Amino acid sequence: MPVIAVVGGQWGDEGKGKVVDALAERAHMVVRYNGGDNAGHTLVGPQGVLRLHLVPSGICHPHVACVIGPGVVVNPDVLREEIALLNSRGISTDQLRLDRRAHLIFPHHREQDEVAEVARGSRALGTTRRGIGPAYADAAARSGIRVGDLLEPEFLWERLGEAARRAGTLVGRTITPGELLDLCEQWRERLRPYIADTHPLIQEALRRDDVIILEGQLGVMRDLTWGTYPYVTSSTCLPGGACAGAGVPAARIGRVIGVVKAYTTAVGAGPLPSEVSGVLADVLRERGEEYGVTTGRPRRCGWFDAVAARFAAEVAGFTELAVMKMDVLDGLRAVRICVGYRDGGTVWRTVPPTPVLARVQPVYEEMEGWDGVARARTAADLPAAARAFLRRLEDLVGVPVTMVGVGRERDALVSLAPVGSRGGAL
Repeated sequence: MPVIAVVGGQWGDEGKGKVVDALAERAHMVVRYNGGDNAGHTLVGPQGVLRLHLVPSGICHPHVACVIGPGVVVNPDVLREEIALLNSRGISTDQLRLDRRAHLIFPHHREQDEVAEVARGSRALGTTRRGIGPAYADAAARSGIRVGDLLEPEFLWERLGEAARRAGTLVGRTITPGELLDLCEQWRERLRPYIADTHPLIQEALRRDDVIILEGQLGVMRDLTWGTYPYVTSSTCLPGGACAGAGVPAARIGRVIGVVKAYTTAVGAGPLPSEVSGVLADVLRERGEEYGVTTGRPRRCGWFDAVAARFAAEVAGFTELAVMKMDVLDGLRAVRICVGYRDGGTVWRTVPPTPVLARVQPVYEEMEGWDGVARARTAADLPAAARAFLRRLEDLVGVPVTMVGVGRERDALVSLAPVGSRGGAL
């Protein structure tokens, strides 16, 4: 069976957790490969509503090995809270593993994040201030502390001296190696049962031809290189990032599922060409419960942006689309799709540089609205207008739609492809 990469096709918050949860029913392993606790995946199932930030979305399936990969930056306190929440709901974390190569987020990383965001003033990026960027910056500067270092006291102490000096310089106060060591000793005891070298585990799974799902965070439009820079995250959201962040060879990825909503949302600053305001924005936000899982901030909402989605499909190599939250558009007389960006006398059909994207006007196509999608459980149940909308998305984005989300519940997911037709796990 192929390795399946689940990648956000917009600005994040597309519903990747729901897709991973559904796929995990017939999978063996889920590997989270990027980001930190700056975004969350929401699952709705027998255990109620779960909002996960670090633990992979396959955790509700007892047979699935869940790996927090080396490409993730980890706040140990957040991880422990998440584990405690899962255990309180009767969900076992015995199959959870945290890779030794993942980097740790310290309190000073969060402090750095806060200071930097405040200093930007009116040009703030809208970060979650969770220390993600500073932790990745330390990793790139070769001064980060990794999870495995917790198990090597002598090596850890050597590393903490450099980390304390660098952190103190950046936040403008004295940080001692001793105070960092106190934290690390607490974290060591809490995380020890989960820490592992996950490389052998993943390689064994590949040799067995197990179904492995690579779970990404955020979306292509927030990718460090390909997103709307500088309004981006600090890691790569592409399948190439999954290879590095999970330790899976690129040649083993057989499916790349791009997850999008039937409309567009974003948290934080930066251009969003198809954004709407007023009553329509309020309707989308309330029906879709469009509030950040991590921060609770209201999400900006707009019509489906096919230009951005096609761009994402091209750079990430989507083999298929999962279109989530179709039910949110139920009852609208008409729906729109952004098919171009007008910049004076020029119409862009791909994503331009950020300064251009910030000034363009959307070019829309309008289609007939629908009602009753929320009741659909098979392809035949989808209203004709909804099927026409999905066909148009296929044409515009350039890949087939194989899954449609029609509600929050686990079973509210319609498959549009016969089992095995694309070599998949569903």
